[in-house]
Amino acid sequence: MSQTQTDCIIIGGGLAGLCAAIHLSKSGFGVILIEKNSYPKHKVCGEYVSNEVLPYLNFLGVDVIRKGAKQIKKLELTTTNNKVISCDLPLGGFGMSRYALDAILAEKAAESGAEILNDTVKDIQFENNIFLVETKSGKSFNSKITIGAFGKRSNLDINLDREFIKEKSPYLGVKIHVEGDFPENLVALHNFKGGYCGLSKVETNAINLCYITNFKSFKKFKDIEEFQREVMFKNKALKEMFAQSQPLFEKPLTISQISFETKKPVENHILMCGDSAGMIHPLCGNGMGMAIRSAGLASNLIIDYLRGKIASRKQLESGYSIIWNSNFKKRLKMGHRIAAIFRNDVLADLSLRIIKICPWLLPKIIKRTHGKPMQIE
Repeated sequence: MSQTQTDCIIIGGGLAGLCAAIHLSKSGFGVILIEKNSYPKHKVCGEYVSNEVLPYLNFLGVDVIRKGAKQIKKLELTTTNNKVISCDLPLGGFGMSRYALDAILAEKAAESGAEILNDTVKDIQFENNIFLVETKSGKSFNSKITIGAFGKRSNLDINLDREFIKEKSPYLGVKIHVEGDFPENLVALHNFKGGYCGLSKVETNAINLCYITNFKSFKKFKDIEEFQREVMFKNKALKEMFAQSQPLFEKPLTISQISFETKKPVENHILMCGDSAGMIHPLCGNGMGMAIRSAGLASNLIIDYLRGKIASRKQLESGYSIIWNSNFKKRLKMGHRIAAIFRNDVLADLSLRIIKICPWLLPKIIKRTHGKPMQIE
């Protein structure tokens, strides 16, 4: 079987994979990105992105504000017993659908010289300092670098014998776009027993409504509609939003087995980016920003390695692990702590009472799950 050679193979064409493809292609390297889905496509996602990555997106040649992204500056938080807490977001963010953002990034990647292949990777081998990658369609590739950007959970995680995949993943995500009245500068986070729901506007003026819940809580009910009525609508803000809006999808999108288990940023010599490297609880609202940022961190090191500034693969891998943990490890720990508090109704109520009395605490907590604007190298 003949093999196609390239500098870098990227497995997965979400935010991390596409940003890395643009970055590396712009720097003159051969990139093949393998993605099983075609663009555009809706995905279960909160669709709120921290402004910390705006400098990097601009460096890549992607101006999301000109493309219609909503500029978001305020947060509203409601509790299970219908208390309301509001604050200004320290950095702010923007709202854009994955349907639009992934397609914009894919177009820019192709424009920059990356090859995007609609296929599924079935096997990855590492031999003699070279990656050998095979796809379901029978194509074969080899490369000096492979980036894993294949998302929250994949058959490749099983093939690579990753530790986290052996643990049960009890979370379910649901997303729908609706039409209704909602401020475009606001992201709302509404809590309900067993989960939380985020709302924000995207470039089409639709409201993205995305929630996550423990599957154990969800399976007590016959379907999504009953779960929403019996559990989510105990939160008055959610009940009102559903009552006053019209769905724009024929049916909600769902994803199951969402894992927040600890992952390693390098596995089998593959540099992991985005959710493949680690996933922050959606409660913190920064998964998209982390995915984009991880692509920049990986790409800068890969460029130095391919140009001979990093002497060995061992230095590349240890350098990426160090810089990934430096940027994200504390955020993930804070995300775990916040989620643990909100899973306990008593602790959640007590914490939110404290924040209500001391509102200055909320921006401080938000800062602990977000980073400073990216420095462009």
